[in-house]
Amino acid sequence: MPSRSNAAPAHPALHHADAALRPESEAGRSRLNRKYTITCLAGVHIIETSIMAPAIPAIEDAFGALGRGTILQTRHGPVAVEDLLPGDSLRLIDGSFAPLLWRGMMTITPSDAGSVRHGLTRITADALGIGRPLQDLVLGPAARLYHATSNVAKLTGKTAAYIPAHDFVDGNQFIALRPAAPVDVYQLGFAAHETLMVNGIGVESLHPGTAFSLGLRGPVLAQYLALFPHLRRLDDIGLFRHPRLRLRDLEMRA
Repeated sequence: MPSRSNAAPAHPALHHADAALRPESEAGRSRLNRKYTITCLAGVHIIETSIMAPAIPAIEDAFGALGRGTILQTRHGPVAVEDLLPGDSLRLIDGSFAPLLWRGMMTITPSDAGSVRHGLTRITADALGIGRPLQDLVLGPAARLYHATSNVAKLTGKTAAYIPAHDFVDGNQFIALRPAAPVDVYQLGFAAHETLMVNGIGVESLHPGTAFSLGLRGPVLAQYLALFPHLRRLDDIGLFRHPRLRLRDLEMRA
């Protein structure tokens, strides 16, 4: 069972398994694969499974939001993302808590760094205001930040949107990083789409998307869904809590 950084109550037995997803097409079989590790509840047990699956954006974007060492607040105190387990209740941006159902992890290596989507983003302390973040925060390539501005309201009619963290890179307070050694990145899933409070900043939780937006169908879509045992169907998680935008969409509106 993974070690903990605090004295939270013991969890049920942790079981391990291995599986492999095979792409549907010949073109898919030529793609590079990577290992994805999922940890989720299965009855009274916590199951940890390593799955080999294609290294494609539709899958990687569901795993790469929070850098190893990111601290989140649980009901029992602060816990590093790598020590979280399903059943922990995590603090959301509105101050409430939600039980974690799924944790996904993949490893980014230096050889991945040639792709923009594999870059990490460091947000320096107080970049978004006092205590936001409290200390430097490293986010993964798929991280999206909760962003509430008047331009979001004008464009979408919603109070806030999720913007990719790497859209804010300015070389000063938001710094693009390329890993010099393998680094683990994580994403966290709940019964619904949520906004996590991470070191004073709102960060989007898992939403696996829709079949249409993913561009997946048939057996490949079924294989993708198998990565999320806490869901029976993609739409079980419900609607997006806030829309996903790019920063340039708001800048064009300004």
